[in-house]
Amino acid sequence: MHYDATGRNHGLKFDPFKALAVPRPIGWIATVDRNGVPNLAPYSFFNAVSDRPPVVLFASGGHKDSLRNIEDNGEFTCSLATYDLRDQMNMSSATVAPGVDEFALAGLTPAASTYVKPPRVAQSPAAFECRHWKTLEMPRPADGKGEPFIVVFGLVVGIYIDDAFIKDGLVDTPSMKPLARLGYMDYSVLTPETVFSLNRPIATEDGRSAKLVPGPWDGVYR
Repeated sequence: MHYDATGRNHGLKFDPFKALAVPRPIGWIATVDRNGVPNLAPYSFFNAVSDRPPVVLFASGGHKDSLRNIEDNGEFTCSLATYDLRDQMNMSSATVAPGVDEFALAGLTPAASTYVKPPRVAQSPAAFECRHWKTLEMPRPADGKGEPFIVVFGLVVGIYIDDAFIKDGLVDTPSMKPLARLGYMDYSVLTPETVFSLNRPIATEDGRSAKLVPGPWDGVYR
């Protein structure tokens, strides 16, 4: 099949776009409101866009609590959503009233951040502490239905990593078992059994060809 994506004329039971833009990391975003009440919500439109400086973004469908809180105080954290925390992550996605503490709702412990006011999820093995950099409003849907998505960029000013997952000078990310969002209500999980490494190809001296380097990663960035 081949369809007009702007008009969403796919003829399927559900829009397949998110089932094809996979896997997507989950941004488990924590903020605080004007009264100091923490808010926690997962966003599947999330990713890193730079590492010098480190910058992440997430997209909110309309002005949700996370976005309003960031507009008010300019800070947020992003904790790693893992397989062991899947039910808590799911609970924190509930559409509850403003002012409800999703940490308490999901049975999670807020841990104090070092560089920003919003807490991180104490049970999560890693977290970014972020300061708001820029907000970008996306185009309105072609059919005029619903609010436009709003993209929030955050400059990462602090990073927490559980020392138990640092091995031989590297972060053992697969052992953290990060969750990934797929399409529909589907998820996936990264594990040591599903990870492999590749070496970058080596270009010839004239730059007109290249050759592959066999075997697992040799520890050299090319």
